[in-house]
Amino acid sequence: MIIRHANAWRVQPGKASRFTGTVAGDSILPATDGVVISTITFEPGSRTHWHSHERGQILSVVAGYGLICTAGEEPRRLRPGDWVWVPAGERHWHGAAPDTHLTHTAISLGTTQWADEVTEAEYAEQPHEHEGESA
Repeated sequence: MIIRHANAWRVQPGKASRFTGTVAGDSILPATDGVVISTITFEPGSRTHWHSHERGQILSVVAGYGLICTAGEEPRRLRPGDWVWVPAGERHWHGAAPDTHLTHTAISLGTTQWADEVTEAEYAEQPHEHEGESA
């Protein structure tokens, strides 16, 4: 199967039920056999809401710096070249660091269960520096 550019979308602040902030994406592979692939760019401070995936999710960080957080844990930093495996059913969020964009490709497996917005307090729990940090 050859996949050509599908459709681009943009979420504006305050108009989304899945994101906080401004987010733009390309639907590379809309739901096909339980797999969705999208490349998403988050403006600084933008992020997903809490969510989980029926069969897990793979993230590949393309550009910028970001954060990913599993429920009950502290956010962890993301940087270009990072790959992330999110296990099936794990409640999490991900998005840009406060001071930079983040672009990642997301491969979501099975259905996605969306939940509540990540609060400013939850987002602010992370340190704001990203230079020189090791994984």
